[in-house]
Amino acid sequence: MKSKRNIGLMYTIALLQGMVFYGPIATLYRQAAGISIFQITIIESISLIVCLLLELPWGIIADKVGYKNTLIFCCVLYFFSKIVFWRANGFAAFLLERIMLSIVIAGMSGVDTSILYISAEAGNSQKIFGIYNNLQTAGVLFAALVYSLFVKGDYRLAGFLTVISYGIAAMVSFGLVEVKNANETHKINLKELAAMVRLIITNKRSALFLIGVALLNETHQTVTVFLNQLQYVRCGLSDAAIGYSYIGVTIVGMTGIFSGRLTGKLGVVPLASILYGMAVVACLILAIVSNAWLSVAAIVLLRVSFSLLQPLQMDVQNKRVVMQNRATELSINSLFIDCVGVGTNLVYGKLAAINLSMALFIGAALCLIGYLCIRIDNFHRQDNKEEKLIVE
Repeated sequence: MKSKRNIGLMYTIALLQGMVFYGPIATLYRQAAGISIFQITIIESISLIVCLLLELPWGIIADKVGYKNTLIFCCVLYFFSKIVFWRANGFAAFLLERIMLSIVIAGMSGVDTSILYISAEAGNSQKIFGIYNNLQTAGVLFAALVYSLFVKGDYRLAGFLTVISYGIAAMVSFGLVEVKNANETHKINLKELAAMVRLIITNKRSALFLIGVALLNETHQTVTVFLNQLQYVRCGLSDAAIGYSYIGVTIVGMTGIFSGRLTGKLGVVPLASILYGMAVVACLILAIVSNAWLSVAAIVLLRVSFSLLQPLQMDVQNKRVVMQNRATELSINSLFIDCVGVGTNLVYGKLAAINLSMALFIGAALCLIGYLCIRIDNFHRQDNKEEKLIVE
């Protein structure tokens, strides 16, 4: 009963925290509040650095104080960050909001999935991860529809509605039940921590898998959030059409719920092969064509690929945990993925400034490299009977 309660509450939190009512106009909101595009990029860079610095310490803290307490703290701070965003004016206020958000992201990393994984019945975790991700997407879609139909140009009202949804999510988090046994936590010193990091990074199987995941994740993030708008403008889409495409792409993001079922029918490696292939094709289409609807279709294809891969890679990461300090190990994984992401973001940003098609061709190449990493990782696992059984 406690496990079902946790899963239900985590689903509710995901839905509520997906409701960012200012999402469709997030950049315009900031500009209207007095900061420039360049200042926005500076804030984003600082935010990423803070996330990287706090990722591992947060994993250690979560293993020490418990996953429930960590998530409650993060949900409450998330709520406060939305209040700051709602009332923010100027660079300093938005920087404060983003630093608070970075603390939250680093704190929740690995903790939310650990609660779900431990609460899930055996063999059911991937399905639960898919539903969890879909509910976040459903929240985004609901908020986008509310903004388009009712809020429209009232930016501050959109910010206030977001404060309400995050406040409710914070209250819901207090109903969670702790899933971590304090006796299972192994206290580690800095020397042991360094050894843990070195073990994961130098393990070929682990490193290849994380690199493969990172390359597709970051390509999806960059293309569907930033480069897609440049592509749409290049293709002549109107603002209204771009808005409708945003809603459509958000809807197809809910296909992640089918990840577990497809994995059961096709197997881990065949499904991963298809998804990486879809991502490569999507980037190539975007790089080559200047047709508006083909471009939208390619963005949809890339979003489907990412959405189906997310529950699969979350499940594999949790199944591969070998240490008692689950949150710490998952935080190391996230840190590794984020470090890869820093490099790819710099590449995409530099190339897109020169030529958009060049950046998209690189996206296709990086997705192909990511696929090769996943395949090589699988061949390594086939040499290890125990790990093969874990993944399957």
